[in-house]
Amino acid sequence: MPKNNLENSFKILKQTVPLLLKHKMPAVPVNYALWYTYAANENPELNSSVDTMLEQFKGMSDARVEELYRNHVADEQEVSPWQLRQTVEAMLVEMSQTVKDTRTDTNGFRDSMDGCLDDLAKVEKEGWSVDEVMSVVRNLVNEAQEIRQTTLSFSAALSNAEKEIAQLREELQQTQQYALHDSLTGLCNRRFFDSELSSMLHNTKLCLIIIDVDHFKKFNDTHGHLMGDRVLKAVAKKLQQSCRDGAQCYRFGGEEFAVLLPNMDMRRALHNAEVMRRAVEKIQLKDKKTGKTIDGIAASFGVAQAQPKMQPSDLIELADQQLYKAKQLGRNRVMPMH
Repeated sequence: MPKNNLENSFKILKQTVPLLLKHKMPAVPVNYALWYTYAANENPELNSSVDTMLEQFKGMSDARVEELYRNHVADEQEVSPWQLRQTVEAMLVEMSQTVKDTRTDTNGFRDSMDGCLDDLAKVEKEGWSVDEVMSVVRNLVNEAQEIRQTTLSFSAALSNAEKEIAQLREELQQTQQYALHDSLTGLCNRRFFDSELSSMLHNTKLCLIIIDVDHFKKFNDTHGHLMGDRVLKAVAKKLQQSCRDGAQCYRFGGEEFAVLLPNMDMRRALHNAEVMRRAVEKIQLKDKKTGKTIDGIAASFGVAQAQPKMQPSDLIELADQQLYKAKQLGRNRVMPMH
């Protein structure tokens, strides 16, 4: 490594370690790579995103660091759901062709065997010579060897496919385990939420909103699960569009959503929740089967503010209690009242 590059690396290193200490992050590879790239100041998008996160959240969760790393630092080969799909498709094409080839070879062998059996039937009737009989036998042996080779090739292909499938299954499980976004709504998922909440809880000006879509099971039973999925996606979109000043919406589970509002007091959080409630209330979807417009979509909201020395479960429980009150009082409302 040239001397000037080495000196520059040491210079960046001296900036990286204090950043890790300042933000209370262990020097694991992902954290180190992110802050080293930040200190190098060669990726304006990364630096801008990090600065925005620090300003809004006064820190960063493990999930947020992981997302920034994936988006701005990681090599594309490290995050490969698309590659998994390509591998599966390639394997299926190869297997399909192998099956076609084997079927063709098998049909050819059957026709050849039929011809040989016809020839054998003629041996006694027509009094074939020994040389003629041996010629038929040689043909039978050759054809049998060819079909045996084809069968062995097909068996090997199946064996390889089984190994690839096992490997793909393991990789897909790992991809799902480390996923940060909900596949249906595109929102940050529960894993992301848990990480963010733990990171932000030191800030007593943190509010949490938990949202539950009203009568969702009845809606599913009436209109079907596909329409139910459309409702969840529409609600998620409205909630995220209503987020302001660093608020972030998450898919909490099932028909429940959560919104974290950093640097926001209870009064503003309740106002934001009411804005979201009205936005959800305006959702209209068209049933493609019947052509009818479906409305009447609504949600209940429970809001809570973090208190000193609270645990994540405490804040969730507090918001859940308010959500339960909203349900008891007739749904489609924000609690506590303001």
